[in-house]
Amino acid sequence: MNFTETLIYWYSINKRDLPWRRTKDPYKIWLSEIIMQQTQVAQGTPYYATFVSKYPTVFDLADADEEAVLKLWQGLGYYSRARNLHYSAKYIVDELKGEFPIPYKELLKLKGVGDYTASAIASICYDEPAAVVDGNVYRVLSRYFGVEIPINSSKGIKCFKELAQSLLPEDGIGNYNQAIMDFGSRQCKPQSPDCGICPLNTRCAALKNDQIKDLPVKINKVKITKKHISFMVLISDDGKIILEKRTEKGIWMNLYQFPLVETKKRLSISTFKSNDEIKQILSDKEYSITLYNDQEIIHKLSHQHLYTSFWIVTVNELPDNAIEISTIHDFPVPVLINNFIETFGF
Repeated sequence: MNFTETLIYWYSINKRDLPWRRTKDPYKIWLSEIIMQQTQVAQGTPYYATFVSKYPTVFDLADADEEAVLKLWQGLGYYSRARNLHYSAKYIVDELKGEFPIPYKELLKLKGVGDYTASAIASICYDEPAAVVDGNVYRVLSRYFGVEIPINSSKGIKCFKELAQSLLPEDGIGNYNQAIMDFGSRQCKPQSPDCGICPLNTRCAALKNDQIKDLPVKINKVKITKKHISFMVLISDDGKIILEKRTEKGIWMNLYQFPLVETKKRLSISTFKSNDEIKQILSDKEYSITLYNDQEIIHKLSHQHLYTSFWIVTVNELPDNAIEISTIHDFPVPVLINNFIETFGF
């Protein structure tokens, strides 16, 4: 058997019974692909089930309030995926009368849909000859064929897409695409793959040349920045609290958070009290403060690491925009904030 035939045979034996594999409904395939981006299957599957239950059709999702969609998405991270999902659902309903776009090139017009997602939907739902290329596929192809071109270079992206396209079978393309992705996820793993039981091991260039740890090649382009963030958990004597909605563009756009101050280094109690921004927020208020976490909580994002402190600030009263503490779980918040809310016991 050649490369393609071997993967299809492996998949016929090792295929996982996942809910989105029981349908060719493009809405549900699209939903699963967006949820599973940067997400492990075990984590994403319950979210898929919840979304399908809450929004069984693209019309239901389009009709939803964005805040409700973000709340349902809470915990998955990369919230732009949820915002784009909701935006595209509205586009499909309003502009396309609820009909999912086909073929591949039309799918690319959906916000948040790139080459990989468009290829997955087109091949799985319509058997269109569009090869998927994700992290798993990059790893399998680079190791098996010994390709040392960086996968995140323009040359590498073009090379791997062409290679993946050349390996497609004449039919059953969606099945093959799922096979190679599953194979990369479960067999040709990033760390310590079990090459001894791999059905491709007799022809794998990386195994032959002892390059398993070296492939695929990736250029490290992302510069990680470090930020110190002090969140102020303002609590009034009458059981109210302040949550602010982030309206500026960014990964947390339209999510809620506690008021915050960003500084060059971590604040102590004395520097907290003397900080100009904090003094302005707490002006004309009698308050007491307690530092909740002795060690900074490090929240790692793709491009920055947040070193965070939570300050519990109790005051007599808060302004009219304060909310009842009992309603705090109704608001969509970043994982970092949600973890604090759960731990603190609101």
